Amino acid sequence: MIERRALLGGIAASALAMPAFAQAWPTRPIRLIVGFPPGGTTDIAARVMAEPMTRRLGQPVVVENRPGGSGGNIGADVVAKAEPDGYTLLMQTVSSGAINHGLYGARMPHRPEDFAGVALVVKVPNAIFVNNDLPVRTLRELVDLAKREPGKLNIGSSGVGTSLHMTGELLKQAAGIDMTHVPFRGAGPMLQEIIAGRIQVGVDNLPSVIGHLRDGRLRPLAVTTKTRSPALPDVPTTAEAGFPAVEATAWFGICAPARTPPAIINRIAEAVNESLADPTVWRRIEELGGMKPDLTPDGYSTPATFDAFIRDEIAKWGEVVRRGNITVD
Repeated sequence: MIERRALLGGIAASALAMPAFAQAWPTRPIRLIVGFPPGGTTDIAARVMAEPMTRRLGQPVVVENRPGGSGGNIGADVVAKAEPDGYTLLMQTVSSGAINHGLYGARMPHRPEDFAGVALVVKVPNAIFVNNDLPVRTLRELVDLAKREPGKLNIGSSGVGTSLHMTGELLKQAAGIDMTHVPFRGAGPMLQEIIAGRIQVGVDNLPSVIGHLRDGRLRPLAVTTKTRSPALPDVPTTAEAGFPAVEATAWFGICAPARTPPAIINRIAEAVNESLADPTVWRRIEELGGMKPDLTPDGYSTPATFDAFIRDEIAKWGEVVRRGNITVD
């Protein structure tokens, strides 16, 4: 176990100075909102973290799925408008936390400043895969097929504005191909449709699709990180497949409503990082293809580094949206 002072830096020191109300917190269960249906990577990450956080905080951390909207916007909005008392948290994603601000702009139901970053939990690769009946075995073969039959292939994602949608757009731009994007309300429904053959191509975060890829129900073509995933060492990267511009890493972290007392945020961040330092917890995440948060030298994060990371991600994906002239209804 990583020694607390080294792990959390200034977090533990600030926790020692907690006001009395924060020292008493929590006194009742804590909701961890997931803006997607059960079975997707956001849900998996939340449930992996809920149990060890419960042990460290002394109150149940209850995962609550609030799917709907685009890219988790409805669930995020629940937290943005919640009381800033630490009892309603969000499993924030690259979609609702960054990409959607570029896609929807003033139409977003909330703003980045409506949230306070607590801690980054994990980064994960995306995987590009196909139904087993599609006659392709490499990403290059998929691109060649799409060029021969423009507009005929469907590519699924867990929703408009998700990193999966954007990864598909990056592939279409980089390869110069036309595939029809079919958004679903979560990864679970999308995977069912691809396995059934009603959708030919899919993009998903590795944790929620890895079981289907390992057991052969779906055929992996590439992962979207610079290096191969240890969880799927035989699957090439998009760069190895000839498309280095198709690089995208999804991330998942915990946010609280803005104006939540810093002492409570620090307490939650401490619980998150201590949970991640537990070898049993991290092994579960790593087996699903997860990678370390790595926002601080010790490989974890603080509320300040997570807030800065989110600001950088909003700028990065906003530029991708502008460059690709990507719009949504």
